[in-house]
Amino acid sequence: MNDESQDFEAYDFFLSDHWITNPYPYFDYLRAKSPVYREPHHGIFMVTGYDEAMEIYNDPERFSSCMSTTGPFAGCPIPLDQHRNEDISALIEQWRDKTPFYDQLPTMDPPVHTAHRSLLMMLITPRRLKENEEFMWRLADEQIDTFLGRGECEFMDDFAQPFAVLVVSDLLGVPAEDRVEFRKHLIRVERESGGAVVGGTDGEVTHGPLEFLYDKFSAYIIDRRANPRDDVLTGLAKATFPDGSVPDPMDVARIAANVFAAGQETTVRLLSYAFQYISDHPEMQRRLREDRSLIPNFVEECMRTEGPVKGDFRLAKRPTSVGGTEIPAGSFLFIANSAANRDARKFDNPGEFQLERKNARLHVGFGAGRHACPGAPLARAETVVALNRMFDRTSDIRISEKVHGPADARRYTYLPTFILRGLTHIALEFDAREAG
Repeated sequence: MNDESQDFEAYDFFLSDHWITNPYPYFDYLRAKSPVYREPHHGIFMVTGYDEAMEIYNDPERFSSCMSTTGPFAGCPIPLDQHRNEDISALIEQWRDKTPFYDQLPTMDPPVHTAHRSLLMMLITPRRLKENEEFMWRLADEQIDTFLGRGECEFMDDFAQPFAVLVVSDLLGVPAEDRVEFRKHLIRVERESGGAVVGGTDGEVTHGPLEFLYDKFSAYIIDRRANPRDDVLTGLAKATFPDGSVPDPMDVARIAANVFAAGQETTVRLLSYAFQYISDHPEMQRRLREDRSLIPNFVEECMRTEGPVKGDFRLAKRPTSVGGTEIPAGSFLFIANSAANRDARKFDNPGEFQLERKNARLHVGFGAGRHACPGAPLARAETVVALNRMFDRTSDIRISEKVHGPADARRYTYLPTFILRGLTHIALEFDAREAG
């Protein structure tokens, strides 16, 4: 092993904090070795190539999502070592209800995933998204009003977190009288956990806010089935599986909770990076202020270069190969979205932020295939709305040097997790102007 390999392979990507601040050199090193490369610490196949990532995301016949959010780090009950040379599909099903988060949409495989995803699509209809976006514009102004007069804000606390919670609350029809409780509870959990539901460098796994959401939404569904109203929750309560069967209230609650958690988490991280970038790059901010039509592609390039989800796990169901690498059955693969989005075979000069990059939207920042993030439409729309309204209400937005230091010595801290990518806080200063 040469010196370079020793440097890059000495540190455990999953259980050390060495790559938390900047994982991209590590991903580049892995991809240069092979787009599918077995890291030495846990024997996990790191998927850093774009085409290879898409191949795996779109092939549930070979790759199971059964432990997609934890990989082996919450303990794997399936006796994998005994079956490396055979198809373990039946074995996975035998042990599925013993695996972490088995009852959540991200860990389901077809046909169960297909049925439960159909419930999700009844939630996120084009009409509902349009209504929700109209709400976003009003909410953005209300949230900005809470700090505009100060000329500064802690962006996560003052805008991103409350905005994201209230937007997804509206999407799912959480009654107005309950939204304050949702906001207080979920933001408190966010602060206490550092934003990491799973994937911390200490290997800790917790359900975080999900149990609260399960309780609330199952109660809503039971109530609306008994006492229907003209509201979104009643529509959700009436939803059926494709075969016409009626889901258990907890099945519906889990879907709603997943949308809530995914919609909030991805949005908060995307918002924080978008505002960090424009505040650190005045010329980019100027261009966006002058031509708002550039904002949607700016958001896509933010997702490509610094998406909020670093990656996802898959479990090989049978012996196979990807990108020329042989993979035994029962092997864990980590699809590194953040690496695939910087694959030069797909994106020219991938480390460069290009505002008008023509294929920016082809990124896998929200995952891909059947398990593409259900919160993606929300995250996109909220970021576009937030940028527009902050530009309307200010004449300049800057990083607070008294908190983060001068431009040549910025101090940012990131979530200590191998799953999520995001700032823990970001302080901004701005020159306010009257609402318009």
